[in-house]
Amino acid sequence: MRPRRVCYISGARADFGLMQSTLQRIHKSDAFELSIIVTGMHLLAGHGFTVRHIEEAGLPIAARIAVEEGPSSGALMASNIGRMLIGFVDALQAIQPDIVLVLGDRGEMLAGALAALHLNIPVAHIHGGERSGTVDEPVRHAISKLAHFHFVATDESRDRLIRMGEVAESVFVVGAPGLDELTHIALTGRKELCQGIGFDPSQRVGLFVYHPVLQEIDLSGGYAKRVIDAMLARRLQIIALRPNSDGGSDGVRSMLEGRAAAGEIHLATHLPRKEFLSWLAAADLLAGNSSAGIIEAASFGTPVVNVGSRQNLRQRNANVFDCSTDSDDLHRAIGTALSSSRFDGANVYGDGRAAERIVTLLAGTDLTGASLTKSNVY
Repeated sequence: MRPRRVCYISGARADFGLMQSTLQRIHKSDAFELSIIVTGMHLLAGHGFTVRHIEEAGLPIAARIAVEEGPSSGALMASNIGRMLIGFVDALQAIQPDIVLVLGDRGEMLAGALAALHLNIPVAHIHGGERSGTVDEPVRHAISKLAHFHFVATDESRDRLIRMGEVAESVFVVGAPGLDELTHIALTGRKELCQGIGFDPSQRVGLFVYHPVLQEIDLSGGYAKRVIDAMLARRLQIIALRPNSDGGSDGVRSMLEGRAAAGEIHLATHLPRKEFLSWLAAADLLAGNSSAGIIEAASFGTPVVNVGSRQNLRQRNANVFDCSTDSDDLHRAIGTALSSSRFDGANVYGDGRAAERIVTLLAGTDLTGASLTKSNVY
């Protein structure tokens, strides 16, 4: 019997980092033939041309779907979904996978699921059923309604998908793949990290990751500035990541570049997964609105100040301190987080064995017949 053909769609450093362990496990198994379609920020020089990390991992890239680069806006995001949809149709017809694997809530995953559905290729969606309250939530749920199988992170997410009308037998709790092998990946210690960029390891370090919210395009740069100001007021040494390409990112990026030029922060376009997780483990605080603060940070016990609406309504671990974008609220939350002890590592998003469960499900799930008939159970 020939190997089952699994195609994964990747559009950004974030989704690939979360899925790398799972993809490597799939690639090494004789039961599968893996292909990856690369698109989005992976192919943009301004975002670090991160496709190179997929190449360096030795994983097979079957197609590269280019998108337009320009001033960040909702219009550009929407038009690039159309470009990716056309490219995915051609790529999937050439690859002829048995199943398409997508993760999360970004536009490239929506386009990939839509293309696969119309080509009668089953879709498995990872991290469905979660809430956020911004444009991400309806996109995430739209992908779930296009998908045939659901590999969710928590029991709460499974229950929500079932209430949305998904067949209970197609919804599986696997945990968050981003938690797999964390302790084996985050190996670089605080002293070495700090010395590498001129920080004093004896002084407090803050990691900053802030992405724009589509509904707040004109405000995102100002909100990010308030977070940086509040961190600097606590005398934190700040290592900051440039934002993703979503509408509003230009304002965030411009602000960060100005602060870096003034010597107030260390700014990185991209940190490889190993380096990012090492910083997440070593930092005294993560501030911003990244899903890494909601999911991965808890496994290291790192305090997180989660700012604004981007992660609204998602399940929280005990290490997360929520606050608004108001300056006074930011100062309060950062002070509280820094005065807290490190947390115990308990994580509602899983036990670090998601890849094992996903591979088992991909190998054993029946992909024919009634399982591909999409209809609500109510």
